[in-house]
Amino acid sequence: MRWLALYARSRRLPVSLAALVLCTVVIRLIVGSDWSTFFVSLTLGAAVAVAATGLSGQDVDLDRTAAFGWLPRRLAHLLLMGLLAAGVLLLVQAPGATQVAASVILRDGAGLLGLAGLAATLFGGQFGWTFPLGWIVVALFVPGEPIELSRVLAWPLQPADVAVAWWVAGVLFVLGSGTYAVVGARR
Repeated sequence: MRWLALYARSRRLPVSLAALVLCTVVIRLIVGSDWSTFFVSLTLGAAVAVAATGLSGQDVDLDRTAAFGWLPRRLAHLLLMGLLAAGVLLLVQAPGATQVAASVILRDGAGLLGLAGLAATLFGGQFGWTFPLGWIVVALFVPGEPIELSRVLAWPLQPADVAVAWWVAGVLFVLGSGTYAVVGARR
């Protein structure tokens, strides 16, 4: 139990969790009745981005001296972050008249988690926010033609029945979460 408390403190988990909830609730309140896949993706991207800043401790070298396996802990951290982001998003959209399918939230959350893990591995935990937020911003400005390229680049904005969006999100999730779980954040 002591390890868990130290881990949570070193990764600023309480602050990350508070930022995740606050970000999701505020965006939902601002958007109001215009709630759509567009705003769900934006909200989920922002929630994952603020939570991803805690994907490494303050001293990565000190963390690596611990004599236990980091792989399950890193993977659990990433998955818990995704579950919280998706869960809070599902809760805040529930009272509204318009709701986005839970499958879209699951797909987008998985892909964005992979991007957060990949960014933490390449740039360090404090920069875990870069890829999820960057991809969402790019997706918002992708032109509609050609349609295949648009579906790949704007996968978070695609409806639930677009197979290529599921493939892109799945590949990003496996690649990013696997890399982060095995390698960890960059020093």
